[in-house]
Amino acid sequence: MSPRNNLNLNTILEVAAEIADKEGIEALTMAVLAKRLAVRTPSLYNHIDGLNDLRKELAIYGIESLYEHLMHAAVGRAGDEAVAAIAKAYVEFARSHPGLYEATIFIPDPSDVDFQKAGEKVVELCVRVLRAYDLKDEEALHATRGLRSILHGFASLEQKGGFGMPLDHDKSLELMINAYISGVHTLKNEK
Repeated sequence: MSPRNNLNLNTILEVAAEIADKEGIEALTMAVLAKRLAVRTPSLYNHIDGLNDLRKELAIYGIESLYEHLMHAAVGRAGDEAVAAIAKAYVEFARSHPGLYEATIFIPDPSDVDFQKAGEKVVELCVRVLRAYDLKDEEALHATRGLRSILHGFASLEQKGGFGMPLDHDKSLELMINAYISGVHTLKNEK
């Protein structure tokens, strides 16, 4: 194997994400990654401290990618339109990057400061979008948690083949998002 002069953490994470997306997160090992990068496994240790560190870095990379995808969907939108756009973008991201999405959920240490900071950006984006409903502080956080739970549940069930009935997934997603938005309006009107 000839050494790769352009090997850096970003290149490693891009290839790790490709492996996870195509073969599943369980298929991502240091040996598989090194082979795909055409380097010897010890070369990876110049950039990461082993499989747990790789998974942590991949989780952060995935969350940052998800954030960018959600932010792009939200730009120029507000209220119901913004909520629907980020909800659809969330599920679209999980569909397009199943392994990377899964990496964002299963990391060795969820209390890791860098992981927490990456996740906070997604939460802050959702809270900003929900401000259109006059939700403040804790209410907005609860509503954000609810939205994430709904979307993660949908994306996970879809990824694992949990929707066995021959119904249009996108129609189910649209109905679910509309029900969520109606619920947020109810919160706003109860004030």
